[in-house]
Amino acid sequence: MIPVSIETETRHVRTLFISDVHLGSKAAKTDFLLDFLRYYEAETIILVGDIVDGWRLKRSWYWPQGCNDVVQKLLRKARKGTRIIYIPGNHDEFLRDFPGMHFGGIEVADRMIFETADKKRYLVLHGDQFDVVVRNARLLAYLGDWAYDMAIAINVVLSAVRRRLGLRYWSFSAWAKLQVKHAVNFIGEFQKVVAEEARRNDVDGVICGHIHHAVMENVEGIHYINTGDWVESCTAVVENFDGSFELIEWGKRYGAATEPRLLAPMEPIRGFSSDVTLAAERQSA
Repeated sequence: MIPVSIETETRHVRTLFISDVHLGSKAAKTDFLLDFLRYYEAETIILVGDIVDGWRLKRSWYWPQGCNDVVQKLLRKARKGTRIIYIPGNHDEFLRDFPGMHFGGIEVADRMIFETADKKRYLVLHGDQFDVVVRNARLLAYLGDWAYDMAIAINVVLSAVRRRLGLRYWSFSAWAKLQVKHAVNFIGEFQKVVAEEARRNDVDGVICGHIHHAVMENVEGIHYINTGDWVESCTAVVENFDGSFELIEWGKRYGAATEPRLLAPMEPIRGFSSDVTLAAERQSA
């Protein structure tokens, strides 16, 4: 098990990129996200879509205290001077009717061009615009969303069993998704199409979410970054003050712990590579 320490220093970074939290879904890991937001202080936080799960809330209302806590945490950060930009996705598409508006200090934008500390330019958008199922077959998208809910429900049961056995967190839904050939092909095609959009915008890279597959890699000359999600892998992307990026997989930092607890700071992992080694895995080796 990874050694756990309650006391730790806050880590200051230039920018945080977070997507696919799905507040309003039983799968949202609000406790892990709150822990992450306590550990990291950023000048700017960019929410890259699907923060609120409007699709599930329409089907049945589910809004526990953890969802309120995440919203209040973000609003407090905004009040204290953190710039927060909310780029809606398909699950929170109702916010796309309010581009340029501010809600409690949180700005809404359909997409943006982000400039790093070292003057590189990145297109930031959720990515559902390039998902043909979401765009052209909404009923099929809803059915797929239902099937994904079932996989997440299996996840919850398996996670409880694994905790009782002292095993670390493992996502059945993420594993199942990557076993399906069509899903793997879709991820590859999605990356190419999004990278092409970045090329059309004459930028160095693209930062997106949507497909719940966190990665940083070079796609035909474009630095492609996907922030992942907070229902399976609990991932986010950090920009440091020198302009370098890190892919953080927060869920794996706790081993078999049943509740998230802050760890002592570890060596950061920076990368322009698809072979991003996680700090927690290195420490536990």
